[in-house]
Amino acid sequence: MGQAPSSTAESNGRDFDLRLWSPVIVSSGGGELMASLGNVVAVRDRDFTGDLPDECLAHVFQFLGAGDRKRCSLVCKRWLFVDGQYRHRLSLDAKDEIFSFLTSMFNRFDSVTKLALRCDRKSVSLSDEALALVSVRCLNLTRVKLRGCREITDLGMEDFSRNCQNLKKLSVGSCNFGAKGVNAMLEHCKLLEELSVKRLRGIHEAAELIQLPAAGSSSSLRSICLKELVNGQVFEPLVANTRTLKTLKIIRCLGDWDKVLLMIGDGKSSLSEIHLERLQVSDIGLSAISKCPNVDTLHIVKTPECSNYGLINVAERCKLLRKLHIDGWRTNRIGDEGLISVAKHCLNLQELVLIGVHATHMSLAAIASNCEKLERLALCGSGTIGDTEIACIAKKCGALRKFCIKGCPVSDRGIEALAVGCPNLVKLKVKKCRVVTGEIGDWLREQRRTLVVSMDIDETEAAVVVDGEVETVVVEEPRVAQAGGAVAEIGSANNVGGNNGGSRLATIRSKLGFLAGRNLVTCTFRRWSHNDNASSST
Repeated sequence: MGQAPSSTAESNGRDFDLRLWSPVIVSSGGGELMASLGNVVAVRDRDFTGDLPDECLAHVFQFLGAGDRKRCSLVCKRWLFVDGQYRHRLSLDAKDEIFSFLTSMFNRFDSVTKLALRCDRKSVSLSDEALALVSVRCLNLTRVKLRGCREITDLGMEDFSRNCQNLKKLSVGSCNFGAKGVNAMLEHCKLLEELSVKRLRGIHEAAELIQLPAAGSSSSLRSICLKELVNGQVFEPLVANTRTLKTLKIIRCLGDWDKVLLMIGDGKSSLSEIHLERLQVSDIGLSAISKCPNVDTLHIVKTPECSNYGLINVAERCKLLRKLHIDGWRTNRIGDEGLISVAKHCLNLQELVLIGVHATHMSLAAIASNCEKLERLALCGSGTIGDTEIACIAKKCGALRKFCIKGCPVSDRGIEALAVGCPNLVKLKVKKCRVVTGEIGDWLREQRRTLVVSMDIDETEAAVVVDGEVETVVVEEPRVAQAGGAVAEIGSANNVGGNNGGSRLATIRSKLGFLAGRNLVTCTFRRWSHNDNASSST
């Protein structure tokens, strides 16, 4: 791995070999080894990547960032060819100015299967003509994402759908086409499995209904996500009549959604995952969901009209429930009564998140005793959860692996109970619990060497200037825990901010060069990772 011995300098002034270029030793004659050393010829300047098949070289390129990959494509003609032929994912700034370059671009990248077209608000996006050109040159597209493409109309989407019939995933946001364009995609893209629609401006009160074509029985649609729609109820026929539908997410959409949920609650639905967030949904809608016996994941987030009555109906009938998230928005309409029913009927529960739900020892004790498979628990923003409740969980939740406590009146005494309880606990997060001190975190790490403990004391604040304004950013310090002689670095977090959280966080990251190796977090609550969910679903 060191440099080659110094020798006569080459014409370019280098006196060392590059990593990909190494001398090959060739012996002349067939005599003894010692005798042949004088005739050794060093063959330099051999490209050892030439021995790699194109597939292997392309696999290496996949581990590079966008900038490094572009620079690699300039090394030689072969690398340029391999990068183009084996690049399956492409993201373009979909401004109208790139229209003249599309032909040459897709001559090079002719194997693209995943395409993202994004345009900012201040620019003119690609038009129907450009989208038609893309569809002709990329016949093997399986995933398409359109963001801010306001010049694309229903006619453009119809032409696109005719050419890209292998499409499996479509995500559109902040576009101006409407129901006709969506219906065209459903009609021609028979293999479509996932449909995500956000802020589609062409859907208004006079819009036609969105539904499967006459031969809808052969639909492959498995997931529908609707976000921030003014008249999202036009999707009612599609949601109600798609028997293959497994996942339904309705987030921040206007209007009454009880009627839509009543249409799917006929006992024939195959829905297994339902997300309801910031909607006008009441117990009528929850009662309709309870008629979907295959539901195993349910999110009820900031739906103030839902109460214990609706949750009890869900618990009594959806006995396969494994993941339950409730954000009660501190309305006190969901509490002990509904949670006790969950503890009684949902014995397969593995993940429970309670935010703004005033649960007490009574319901938490029932859940801890009956839900023996519970692995992930989050208790946030509840004024009724204290040391007694934490001690009960520590004593009875033997399978618990991840535990988050945020904004609850818990003290050091409650945290102490976790030193001997929850034997399978691997991660503990305690945030915004004012009475909890940093000393208890250090003590708990000493008592349980394998336990990852994250607390407010592990974070520091940094002041940065963004767009001329001073902002305070929370920086989570990496914690180093030693277990069995091995040292592991801990300190990762998820961004659970709003729509602008990602872009602003990226801006802040770029300005905080001295914190490049740390994680910036905009909130102290970590979402449970999909990988952990999948591994515990047995």
